[in-house]
Amino acid sequence: METRFSRQSFLGAEASSIFSECTIGVVGLGGGGSHIAQQLAYLGIGRFLLYDGDKAESTNMNRLIGASFEDARQGTLKVEIAARSIAAVNPDARVHRYPCVWQEAPKTIREADIIVSCVDSYSARQDLEVTARRFLIPLVDIGMDVFLVDNNPHIAGQAILSVPDGPCMRCLGFLNDENLRREAEQYGAAGGRPQVVWSNGVLASIAVGIVASLLTGWNDPLSNGEYLHFDGNTNRVWRSPRLEYAPKRCSHFPEDFVGEPTFG
Repeated sequence: METRFSRQSFLGAEASSIFSECTIGVVGLGGGGSHIAQQLAYLGIGRFLLYDGDKAESTNMNRLIGASFEDARQGTLKVEIAARSIAAVNPDARVHRYPCVWQEAPKTIREADIIVSCVDSYSARQDLEVTARRFLIPLVDIGMDVFLVDNNPHIAGQAILSVPDGPCMRCLGFLNDENLRREAEQYGAAGGRPQVVWSNGVLASIAVGIVASLLTGWNDPLSNGEYLHFDGNTNRVWRSPRLEYAPKRCSHFPEDFVGEPTFG
């Protein structure tokens, strides 16, 4: 007799129990995070930590999975929309809602077995990766943007896995001082960043696939992390050559960079 998870049994005999006992933190429940929360529920993840202080607005309705126009009218919290989507798929899932930036509930995120980052800025990614490294938690990050190339819009995105023993986002060249400086100078001047539902969905699905591989090892243990590029105009995904040339061990976080920070 087929059961709920029969069609994903190729992930391994223990996959269902691993997923049900796992805790995933999802930081940012907008266009990407709302996809991820729903897909992780379908996968069978048993416990969620959801972080986002924003409410649904009419401008979210082109991409916020699970949201209704009534949510936009009422200003429903995005963590509540994500929790509702999870419960619709798996009512037994334990969902912890934090309607704030994760830094306002810092001890809770340490409970995550994996953190999925769906934040909008380089500085936010840097802060989250520092905490993930300190507490030896794998971090999966996704992001997309739209650029003008010869006056034509071009969708580009990335999915990065940062593991405690592997290269960090600085090692991979994704985070650097120039990007952080330029972002700080332009803070508040750029307005809303372009987002569309299908590219968010592609990147979210890639992230969920990385989570499944991390937890079960069914395809690739990803012991040195991952860095994938997405071209939304040609619908291509490929592994960044930077992963091959990055140091096998991180050169930015020392081995003793673990646990509670101390001041000497």
